Amino acid sequence: MCGITGWVSFHTDVRCRPGVVEDMTSRLRERGPDAGASWADAHAALGHRRLAVIDVAGGAQPMVAPTPDGDVALTYSGEAYNFAALRTELAGRGHRFTTRSDTEVVLRGYLEWGEAIVDRLVGMYAFAVWDARTETLLLVRDRLGVKPLYYYPTADGIVFGSEPKAILAHPDTVAVVGLDGMREIYSGIKRPGVAVFEGMRELRPGHALRLDRAGLRTREY
Repeated sequence: MCGITGWVSFHTDVRCRPGVVEDMTSRLRERGPDAGASWADAHAALGHRRLAVIDVAGGAQPMVAPTPDGDVALTYSGEAYNFAALRTELAGRGHRFTTRSDTEVVLRGYLEWGEAIVDRLVGMYAFAVWDARTETLLLVRDRLGVKPLYYYPTADGIVFGSEPKAILAHPDTVAVVGLDGMREIYSGIKRPGVAVFEGMRELRPGHALRLDRAGLRTREY
């Protein structure tokens, strides 16, 4: 199943607060009982809990691709059904793989095509890419919304996770359920894009979110 979480803060060096994302990641233990880890750059931290399925030995996350201009890091949940075909195409373009995982294919696909990787994926997935070269976060959810993904904009960035409880483990978030949240709970109907807690949103199925210093934007792909 796996669980992903993370924090971007453009005004804070998140490496100075490693316990924050570690705590967020630990809240997703039941989604990924096999392993858990976190990774941090100056303004972004990613966490991952793993249920190992493909490449048990080599598919550890968060997965990082160093580049001359900065690291590109990925935390990923799900499965890309067409990863073998994409791997062959990427290998033909000069990419070299060190694992057999679909996670590395998604990471290498981002390095090759940028955000356009979303148009090539077939499967069920939710993932986050932090690109230190441009200080940009990309959040993506599969077309049917099989994999959950929530986010909580902050004054200087964003907090995100597979489940609200990971987000609410962050000290800058508040667990408040207002009237809209109560309506959501008692109506018995789940509205896409809506979360129960105030300030929190669900990334809609088939959507990508891009965050940089210019702000936050979402689009349907």
